[in-house]
Amino acid sequence: RRRQRYVEKDGKCNVQHGNVRETYRYLTDIFTTLVDLKWRFSLLVFILAYAVTWLFFGLIWWFIAYCRGDLEHLEDHAWTPCVNNLNGFVSAFLFSIETETTIGYGHRVITDQCPEGIVLLLLQAILGSMVNAFMVGCMFVKISQPNKRAETLVFSSHAVVSLRDDRLCLMFRVGDLRDSHIVEASIRAKLIKSKQTQEGEFIPLNQTDLSVGFETGDDRLFLVSPLIISHEIDERSPFWDVSRHQLEKDDFEIVVILEGMVEATGMTCQARSSYLADEVLWGHRFTPLLSLEEGFYEVDYGGFHHTVAVPTPACSARQLAAAAARRQAQLYWSIPSRLDQ
Repeated sequence: RRRQRYVEKDGKCNVQHGNVRETYRYLTDIFTTLVDLKWRFSLLVFILAYAVTWLFFGLIWWFIAYCRGDLEHLEDHAWTPCVNNLNGFVSAFLFSIETETTIGYGHRVITDQCPEGIVLLLLQAILGSMVNAFMVGCMFVKISQPNKRAETLVFSSHAVVSLRDDRLCLMFRVGDLRDSHIVEASIRAKLIKSKQTQEGEFIPLNQTDLSVGFETGDDRLFLVSPLIISHEIDERSPFWDVSRHQLEKDDFEIVVILEGMVEATGMTCQARSSYLADEVLWGHRFTPLLSLEEGFYEVDYGGFHHTVAVPTPACSARQLAAAAARRQAQLYWSIPSRLDQ
């Protein structure tokens, strides 16, 4: 049975929030709510925000003209209207647009004999500036979100387990397709696996950190060319007792997170991916991608996901370390005996 992913390969978190009763919290942070909307809804809100304010103030301008009797004295040149050349709702609507957008065609203009119109003009100018600042700010933040930058940060389709310096290591590869770099890039990895405590409590999707060099600083990446990220399987690793046979039957997910600042914009970017148990290849190693050309290094991304089989013990890291300790002990005791001979 294929396991349900917690994080998809493209980084999307496969979690939906249901039965949220305190929905008013979304309205208290309306700016973030609008930014998080899908593009079609954001454009709809953007259009409605302007259309509603134009219609609302256009209706008030028409109502002022109707109450003052301006519409009844259209042909009376001795009459001073509130707004010159305002002869109906359509012209009042156009005047509202011209006022809020500060177009100023000059055909329709407010007169100094209309105090209520002057007050309304001030209100519309202030409210229009607020609508402009809010909606343009939302659209700018939405357009400049670094989510699309993560599309050019790639992870290998599989993770591998093989020996590095006589130690079993879990490895995966990351790369950046763009020439502009990710500044202060860092990598993290988490093991997602359900567990049951000694007290009998069941913890679904428990998260455990996988060390990828935090203690040594190796988690800080200079991501100019593809890098192989290594997690050494030692006594602190949750894979310490996992052998090849157990790995094939196990049920877990490894979530990897790459974070950094976009060099071009200075905004923080995050890319995610995950590996299920059947996407971890035991006894494989990634093929090299970097080659030296005349005056530069060339990366062949055609082999980014390629791996090759290498000789790797099928036992767990604990058993491998115990066997190495026994060999060292035998060597230690055999040296004096040879000297005695």
